[in-house]
Amino acid sequence: MPIDSAVQNIQLAITPVFLLTAIGTMLAVLTSRLGRVVDRARQLEDELQTTPENPDRLAAARSDLAVLDRRMAAVNTAIALCTAAAFLVCIVIAILFISELTSFAATNTVTGLFLAAITLLAIGLLFFLREVRIALTTVRVRAGLLTQGK
Repeated sequence: MPIDSAVQNIQLAITPVFLLTAIGTMLAVLTSRLGRVVDRARQLEDELQTTPENPDRLAAARSDLAVLDRRMAAVNTAIALCTAAAFLVCIVIAILFISELTSFAATNTVTGLFLAAITLLAIGLLFFLREVRIALTTVRVRAGLLTQGK
C-alpha cells in the first residue's frame, strides 16, 4: 500500500471522527438531562407516598410526573438515535480503512451510511429540542417570586 494512499485515507477518516466526537458530546448532554429528569421523578414519587393527605399537592405531583414521563421518553429516543448515528459513523470509519486495505469499492456504501448517520443525528436533535420545549413550557414560576425585590 503506497504511503500517499494511506495518508489520504486517514485524512478521509478524520471528518467522521470529528462527527463522532460531537455525537459523544451530545450524548453526554442528553444523559445528564435524563439523569436530572429521573432524579426529579423519583423525588416526586417519594413525595406522593409521604404526603397523601394534600389532594392539591397530589394532583400537582401527578401532573408533574406525567410531564417528566414525556421528557424521559423524548430524551431516551434522542439518545437511541444519536447512539445509532455514532454506530453508523464507526462503521463508516472502519469501511474507509478496510476499503484501503482491500480492493473493495465502498463509495456508495460509505455515502449511504454517512447520510443515514446524519439523518439519525438530525432526528435525535429534533427529539432533544422537543424535550427542551416540554421542559420550558411546563416551568411554573410564581408571579410573587418574580416581583420580590423590586
